[in-house]
Amino acid sequence: MGRLFGTDGARGIANKELTPQLAMNIGRAAAMVLISNEVEQPTIIIGKDTRLSGDMLEGALIAGLCSVGANVKLLGVVPTPAVAYLVGKYSADAGIMISASHNPYEFNGIKIFSSEGTKLPDDLENRIEEIVLDNVVDYKVAEKGRIGKVEVVDNAADDYIEHVVKSIDMDLEGMEVALDCSNGSSSRTAEKLFTKLGAKVHMLFDKPDGVNINKDCGSTHIGKLQSYVREHKLCCGLAFDGDADRCLAVDENGNLVDGDYLIAICAKDMKDRGVLKKNAAVGTVMTNMGFNKFCDDNDIHFVSTKVGDRYVLEAMLREGYNIGGEQSGHIIFLDYATTGDGELSGAMVLSIMKRTGEKLSNLAKVMERFPQVLINVTVSNEAKLSFYTDKEIKAEIKRVTDILGDRGRILIRVSGTEPLVRVMLEGENLEEIQSLAEEAANVVRERLS
Repeated sequence: MGRLFGTDGARGIANKELTPQLAMNIGRAAAMVLISNEVEQPTIIIGKDTRLSGDMLEGALIAGLCSVGANVKLLGVVPTPAVAYLVGKYSADAGIMISASHNPYEFNGIKIFSSEGTKLPDDLENRIEEIVLDNVVDYKVAEKGRIGKVEVVDNAADDYIEHVVKSIDMDLEGMEVALDCSNGSSSRTAEKLFTKLGAKVHMLFDKPDGVNINKDCGSTHIGKLQSYVREHKLCCGLAFDGDADRCLAVDENGNLVDGDYLIAICAKDMKDRGVLKKNAAVGTVMTNMGFNKFCDDNDIHFVSTKVGDRYVLEAMLREGYNIGGEQSGHIIFLDYATTGDGELSGAMVLSIMKRTGEKLSNLAKVMERFPQVLINVTVSNEAKLSFYTDKEIKAEIKRVTDILGDRGRILIRVSGTEPLVRVMLEGENLEEIQSLAEEAANVVRERLS
């Protein structure tokens, strides 16, 4: 990816790396890229999660966009998939989400969606980068009378909720679930959405204060949800991340059901109902080897992409597939959404439970997970670039690959959203891959830290 935009937008520590000045310039450049002979005064919608810095960055984006001549519609606090959906419903030329997803509150980010509700194409992101970072052209200044206007959309969250409810078309009456909102965007939508679907909900971590987003809760900290589901004897629990574009589940026994399991459950259900397009499911190189076996056992074609839901979506759009996602809980149901949607994913799983009468633990038996070890090594952004040419790291990858043979695999990759190099091993023997993962992580640490 580029110098400004990673796999999921521009991110950094708010007011330090992602400054108001940078946000304003991104807004300016984005509007300049969108302006054409066909679109003289673009309309751009803006949503945000619950971070303290959201208002600051929103204000900066508004200033940048309006100064170039773009009109702005403010959605307020909404999930990322709401922006992706509403950009089409409101006939906007682009959408912007201010969020750093699952990261702590001090981080924030800017994701830009096209008028089709997809992540902005690489060539447009590159043009924005060239304007912001390389000053290839001067920033445009709107002529008098052409400065952009701002409109507040009061019903944005309700419009999104209505869309998800219509997509499910299933009464969830009799189901009692816990919803961990991560003190993020789903705090605004989840209770109303799942109640409208007919479920009885127990709300957890739905009181955002600007600094508690993702703090010991949500899809990256599942323990409290697991305990709550067991203690209250609920049918399951759903955990969202800060911007609610991912979902992980907890079964009635408190066991984690991650994204790979959820995709397997949904893909099999879609195949059984005859709606799995091209008999295929899309994952990434991080997808557990157990998912490959699930696909083989169920005569489903598995398609693997680079890590990042944008690459999953690209494959789905290119080939006409209608389900794909990541182990982390980004799941795309292309018949209903153009990006990962945590609340839609959770509701889909609940609808399968209701329709089949099966407990989540039974549905999850469709797949057996191979042991997997993931070690994150913190490195600088400069060191991340050195990773690609480091001969000792390459030699370590070959050494581990030779040891595992066809009994497992090693994958070392640079994070597209965080200052990390991720070392992942899978295999039949947990003790073996744990030891090999630690050895490989030490090599990465020695070379790049």
